[in-house]
Amino acid sequence: MTLHCLRLNGLADTGKIRVTIKVLSHPRYLALVRTVTVTVAEISGMPKSVREHVKLAVDEACANVIRHAYRGDSGKNIGIRYEVSEKGFEVVIDDEGLKAAPEKIKGRDLSKVKPGGLGTHFIRRAFDIVKFDARKKKGNRLHLVRQRKDGKWK
Repeated sequence: MTLHCLRLNGLADTGKIRVTIKVLSHPRYLALVRTVTVTVAEISGMPKSVREHVKLAVDEACANVIRHAYRGDSGKNIGIRYEVSEKGFEVVIDDEGLKAAPEKIKGRDLSKVKPGGLGTHFIRRAFDIVKFDARKKKGNRLHLVRQRKDGKWK
């Protein structure tokens, strides 16, 4: 397994936690992404039911990087940064692949029973804010934010 970077910084004076990992764009590394996602969410105090939705959404987003941005090339990098604060849980996913066209990204019609096409629905269900950073020139940067209000997860 190639793990380029794993850093956990608990910033006691600010109440923030930051974790950054970089993995190769091979599906076998999605297990590591899921584990780190759940661990950081657990540290943040997120309830298990919410953690499971967040884990599935981050897994789907990274699988989409592999499938669409890198077209299955397993030798590229995916950077994932987690940040927890009193405001919420933020995940930023970076790649250097083909640019996404956010206006064209849609989940499939849920009334049609068939496999696949549900990742967008999972991501939007788990996160309050889902947006691409248009300022990134090469590749994609996806910001996912799960907010909390009055110290509680929404």
